[in-house]
Amino acid sequence: MIGSMTAKHRTFLYPGEELRPSRTPKLHLDGATKRVVETGRIRLIVTAGLFGLAFAGIAGRLVELMVLDNTANGTARTAALKSAPASAHRAEILDRNGILIATNLPTVNLYADSAKVQDVPQAAIKLAEVLPDLDRADTLRRLASGQRFIYLRRHLTPAEQMSVNRLGIPGVHFENAERRAYPHGSLFAHIVGATDPDNRGNAGIEKSFDGQLSAQKPVKLSLDVRVQHTVRDALAEGIARFQAAAGSAVVMDANTGALLAMVSLPDFDPKALGAASDDARFNRVTLGLYEMGSTFKLFTAAMALDGGTANLNSRYDATTPIKMGRFTINDYHAQNRWLSVPEVLIHSSNIGAAKMALDAGTEAQKSFLRKLGLLTPVDLALPEVGTPQFPRTWRDINTITISYGHGVSVTPVNVVGAIGALVNGGVLYTPTLIEPDARPEGRQVISQQTSDAMRALMRMIVLEGSGKQADVKGYLVGGKTGSAEKVSRRGGYMESSLRTSFVSAFPIDAPRYVVLVVLDEPKGTKETYNFATAGWNAAPTAGSIIGRIAPMLGVFPLGHTDSFQPLAGLIAASAQARNQYAVAVKAKADAAQALLRALPDNGEADRTVQDESDPIGSLVDAMGGDGEIE
Repeated sequence: MIGSMTAKHRTFLYPGEELRPSRTPKLHLDGATKRVVETGRIRLIVTAGLFGLAFAGIAGRLVELMVLDNTANGTARTAALKSAPASAHRAEILDRNGILIATNLPTVNLYADSAKVQDVPQAAIKLAEVLPDLDRADTLRRLASGQRFIYLRRHLTPAEQMSVNRLGIPGVHFENAERRAYPHGSLFAHIVGATDPDNRGNAGIEKSFDGQLSAQKPVKLSLDVRVQHTVRDALAEGIARFQAAAGSAVVMDANTGALLAMVSLPDFDPKALGAASDDARFNRVTLGLYEMGSTFKLFTAAMALDGGTANLNSRYDATTPIKMGRFTINDYHAQNRWLSVPEVLIHSSNIGAAKMALDAGTEAQKSFLRKLGLLTPVDLALPEVGTPQFPRTWRDINTITISYGHGVSVTPVNVVGAIGALVNGGVLYTPTLIEPDARPEGRQVISQQTSDAMRALMRMIVLEGSGKQADVKGYLVGGKTGSAEKVSRRGGYMESSLRTSFVSAFPIDAPRYVVLVVLDEPKGTKETYNFATAGWNAAPTAGSIIGRIAPMLGVFPLGHTDSFQPLAGLIAASAQARNQYAVAVKAKADAAQALLRALPDNGEADRTVQDESDPIGSLVDAMGGDGEIE
C-alpha cells in the first residue's frame, strides 16, 4: 500500500533558509501621495543648494579679505612704509652703569583705507569726538581722499584704542608699533636727541648710531645718570641765582676723556622736539662757539713754560697798558707793576699774558693750541659739533688777544679736553660720550713737569685769585675764571653782556675730573655786590657741582682715613699762608703722612702719597720758600 501511495511535492530549502524573511513587495505610489513626496524631494534639493551657495559666498569673501583685499591694501601700505625701516625692537641706550636712558614702549597706530569708509562725514565726527586732538576738517578731507592707506593718528593709548574700536567704523584699522621713551625726560635731551614718528633717529646719539640701534645693538654711553642729575640741578640753581639767560656744564674724566655729564640749559623734552624753541634745542656744550676769556691764560702759561720761553721766575712789565695801533690792552685788576708768571694768573693780567705770548711767538701759539685740539672739531659721535673759529691771518694783535681768550672761538668740550692734558701729566685724550671697552691711548702734548706746574698754578688761583668761591672745603680744587664780553650782531663787544666761565680740576694733587661751567649773561646781584664777572657766579656754581659729585665719584674729602696727601707745600707757600684754612690743611696733611709712614705698605692706598720729592714742592721752592712770591 505503501508503494501505491503518491508523495506530496515540496520546494527544496538549504538548511536555515526557511528562517529568512520573505521579500517585501515594492511600494507603488500614485496620485496625490506621489506628488507630495516629489515636492518634498525638490525642496530638499533646493535648500541644500542654497546652503551650498551661502557657504561658497562666505568662503569667497574670506579669500577676498585674507588674500585679495590684503594684497591691494598691503600694496598701498607697503608704498607708504617702504621708506621707513621697521620701528620695532630699536635697541636701548644705556648709561655707563647700565641704567636706561632710551627704550621702547609698545603702542598702536590708527590708519584708514578711505575707499572702504562708508559714511565719511559721520566717521570724521565720531573720530574727532574720541580723539579731541584730531582736526575734524582735516580728518574729513583725508577720509574723503580715496587713498588706500592713511595714518590718522600715531601712538594711541590703550584707552584711546578701545574708544576707537567701539565706534566700529569700517575701513579704520590699527597697526602694532613701538614708541621711543626717555625715562629721564629732558635730562639727556641734547645728547641722546630724538626719533621721528617712524622711530628713526633725527638728532643726537639717536641719529649718529641709528644704524646700530636699528640693528638691535644697544649703545652704552660714558655718562653717569647720577652725575648728570646733580650737575643739571646745580647749574639750574646757578642760572636762577645769578639771573643768567642760559648756561652749560661739563664733567670729564681727566685720565680717559670720558664725559660723565654734559648739560645745556634751557633744554627740551625729546618726545616733543618739534615743539621746542631754537634756543632750547641748541647744544651749548658741543655746538656753541665762544670766546672763553681768561681761561685761555692757562694755555698761554703752559705754552711758555713748556716751550722754554718762560719759567716760574719770569717777570713781565704790567705797569702800563699795551697799545697796538688803535687798540689798548688793559688789566681789569691792574697791579701797575712787574708780575711773575704765578701773579699773571692770580691777578688775571691781560698785559702779562700778552707779553708772555709775544715772547713765545705767533707760530708757537698757533701750533700749541692746535696740538691741544683747540683749533679742530671734537670727534664726539654727535652730529651737533661746532668747528672752532680763528683768524686766517694770525698777526701780532691776534696773538695778543688770543693769549687772554679773545679772537678765537671754541666749544666748551674743546676746552675740557685741553685742560685735561694740562693737569693729568700732559696726555691729551679726546673727549668721548661712548663708554670705552679699554683705557684709551692718549697723546703726550706737554711734559710732566709743565703739567705739575700748571696744577700748582691752578690751585693758587683758587686760593689767592679770582677762583676763591670755587674752593670747596675738604677738596683740593684748582681752576681759572674767564669773563668775556659777548659779540653783538653788528660786530664789536657789548660791555654790559658777559659770558662767564670757570674751568677746574679736582683733586688737584692727583686730578681725576675736569669741571667746566659757563653762564650766559649773568647779572650782578646784591649778593655779588653788583659784580657779574666769573669769580662771582661761574666759580661758586662750579664749586657747588664739585661738592655734590665728589662723594658719589669716590673722591674723599680732606681728613678721610685714606692716604689723602694734599698739596701741603703749595698751600704753605701761598702768598697768604696765614690763612687759617691753609694752616689746618697743612697740619692735617703732615699728620696723615706721618701716620702712613708708621703703617706697613700694603700697596692698597686709595690715593697717591707724595713724598718730599714731590715736584709741587720743588715748584714752591722755585717760587720762594718764605711764602712770598718773589
